[in-house]
Amino acid sequence: MNRIAVLLLSVVVCGTMLAAPAFAQQAKKGNPPTGLKIAVIDVDAIRRDSSAIKDAREQLNRYQTAFQADIQKEETELRNANQELARQRSILSPEAFAEERKKFEQKLVQVQRLVQQRKQQLDDAQAEVMRKINDTMTEVIGELAVENSYTLILRMDQLIFAGDALLITKTVLERLNKKLPTLKVSDPTKTSLPKTPPKK
Repeated sequence: MNRIAVLLLSVVVCGTMLAAPAFAQQAKKGNPPTGLKIAVIDVDAIRRDSSAIKDAREQLNRYQTAFQADIQKEETELRNANQELARQRSILSPEAFAEERKKFEQKLVQVQRLVQQRKQQLDDAQAEVMRKINDTMTEVIGELAVENSYTLILRMDQLIFAGDALLITKTVLERLNKKLPTLKVSDPTKTSLPKTPPKK
């Protein structure tokens, strides 16, 4: 990709906080920057409305539901175990009770680890989805930049005003949906329950 395309991609991804105010000031005076061909994109709208995002969101919601079901099952078992432990306290020797209490505490630690693990897995899956969306969106924007000889592409959220003629959001969204209509999310809840560390 030529130097102009690389520059355009960095503007979209990293933002143009310095360029945006300068453009806004010149636009207010009615004098667009000489030699610039400018486009504006609503990145938030694309991330919200792309078909791949919607598809991935549905999958993540299903995984979240499965995750909650796993945790509820473990919590129920913990409550039952705690009740049984309380019942046995009067009939077990102090040594036997201490051993059973230790087993319960180990199970409690396992469940706490599972909660942390599942949360991290879901966070990682969501981050991977956004990375794939952003990568594909960047490709689409780069193609448009070359095709239309754009010299500056600004993000909508960095501007006070942008005329409709400058917006390329719809075109980017259409191309993104064509290039990435769906997005497979690997099930992050398949990891087995952490094992209790061996006794020393």
